[in-house]
Amino acid sequence: MSQSNSTGRARALDALLQDYAYQAFLRPRTGVVYDGFVPSNLTGIMVSAMRLRSGSLRTHGVSMYKEFEIPNGVVEHPYVERLVLVYQNLGNWSIVYYPLPGYMYLAPVLGLLAYDASDLMAKNLRELDIHAYGQPISINFSDIKSLPEGPAPKCVSFYVNGTISFSNVSPNKTCTTFQQGHFSIVVESTAPAPAPVSPTPVSPAPPGPGGGPKQGPIPSGHGKKNNSKVWITIGSVLGGSALLIMLGLLVLWACKYKKTKKMQHMERAADVGESLEMTRVGSTKAPAATGTRTQPALETEYVP
Repeated sequence: MSQSNSTGRARALDALLQDYAYQAFLRPRTGVVYDGFVPSNLTGIMVSAMRLRSGSLRTHGVSMYKEFEIPNGVVEHPYVERLVLVYQNLGNWSIVYYPLPGYMYLAPVLGLLAYDASDLMAKNLRELDIHAYGQPISINFSDIKSLPEGPAPKCVSFYVNGTISFSNVSPNKTCTTFQQGHFSIVVESTAPAPAPVSPTPVSPAPPGPGGGPKQGPIPSGHGKKNNSKVWITIGSVLGGSALLIMLGLLVLWACKYKKTKKMQHMERAADVGESLEMTRVGSTKAPAATGTRTQPALETEYVP
């Protein structure tokens, strides 16, 4: 599972547990811890809620809220007059909602989140952001497995923005934080890495007649594919040649047709024109008219 997917599932669980924690407020009193109940499909998770005044949290803190010790100087953002601190103990669901490859949980994941307390009957309330200025918030893990030999255990913090940080565990098995989130103690997993899977050996083929490896039969599909490529190539060449021949014949026919039309035009022009007698002028023959069509007349013949 990717880190983004696990973060989204964890944030959805936070909203659900906030609703069940607020249901424990029947007649709420300030500074009193109220344990909520979760449905059967989340058996193993514990949730609690405590309402506080903002000024009291900043000036006095909370001496002990389950495993959390909250010093003075803790402020919320944005500011509200009253807020609710929701406690979570994910128990055996820790690895489901907060998977951490390469590490083993020595303690359950504990959560501390702040919400607006203006309306205790509302759902999907605004989540606040609390910070400790001065001394950090301490987490005293009461349910922790015995520390194994080997790598030193680490405190792990899952913050609401999706970041993860590691720090050293104090001698009294305590972790610290300056902001809200989810916290636990882990140790690097010492399980041996799985052995690499060796590839399956391939037995050599028996030698062929020439001493080399015996060649297996060529798949029939491969031969059909090659034959189809050859026929496609031959068809393309023949089709191109036929097209060029047809174009050449068409050009020759057009030239011959043009020449024939020109000769017919010249013959028609000769038939329409008037034939002239030929006469010799020196060594050259030239056409000559047989006579004039209009007899010449003197201008004096018309004088009265």
